[in-house]
Amino acid sequence: MKAARFSRFGGPEVLEIVDLPDPHAGPGQVRVGVRAAGVNPSDWKKRAGLMDPELPQTMGYEAAGIVDELGDGVADVALGDRVFGFCTEGVAQAELAVLSFFAPIPPSLDFAGAATLPAAVETATRALDQLGVGNASTLLVNGASGSVGSAAVQLAVVRGARVIGTASRANHEYLRSLGAEPVAYGEGLVGRVRELAPDGVDTALDVAGSGVLPQLIELAGGPGHVVTIADFEGARKHGVLFSSGDAGRAVHALAEVSELIESRHFALPVTQTFPFAEIAQAHRVGEQGHLRGKLVLLVG
Repeated sequence: MKAARFSRFGGPEVLEIVDLPDPHAGPGQVRVGVRAAGVNPSDWKKRAGLMDPELPQTMGYEAAGIVDELGDGVADVALGDRVFGFCTEGVAQAELAVLSFFAPIPPSLDFAGAATLPAAVETATRALDQLGVGNASTLLVNGASGSVGSAAVQLAVVRGARVIGTASRANHEYLRSLGAEPVAYGEGLVGRVRELAPDGVDTALDVAGSGVLPQLIELAGGPGHVVTIADFEGARKHGVLFSSGDAGRAVHALAEVSELIESRHFALPVTQTFPFAEIAQAHRVGEQGHLRGKLVLLVG
């Protein structure tokens, strides 16, 4: 099969499409013919050498496609079904991918739309669970207009929470459409949030990693009410929980989000799609930042 890989660290130019042996589904897994694969910031962090030190490395943790092989014990999907999910081995940007956690693609979504879901939905759900976000609580989301942030906003609203979200002014109307009350990020954030919530907020989620943990701690009444997915050093310095999948993934979110999509309570935009061969250009666009939704590679 063809798969994305890099054999040295560097810019997008180090990415290659290479031939690798076909993978096979193990117990509880399915193999899919990949039709679309999500592109995430972790991809270019890996490629730049900021994460795993070993070489070479393959790419991608989320994909959508058609089931073409079932592992032992899989009974809830069949050959030919459309599914989306996680490739925990990190070889989702390929012609074939083995998914360890998966769910049927909602009928209203195409493959590109389904490929936007796994990482954003799981990450947002995990963070909301860790914060205990529920009915009648107030959540502040720092970086609310990106894929994880907008997923968190929508999922929190479904739980009955009031959501305040930071974003550039150009994205304020978008946040309102998701059910959030927008505020501009930057200097003076605490004052702007207190104009909306004079007593502060119950919990805060940092998606942007923009150095605002002290302000979020002040607004939420202590570090125990704040979670970050983007500021590892800041979390360690300020006693805030850094949320990662190492402690267990909220894979229940994959099946749950399908119902929300079909009832029109949840949506994630596809910002741009790229042919598989243009993966380097997808990285260039992603690294420029300021994306509202997700970048997706079209494979099959």
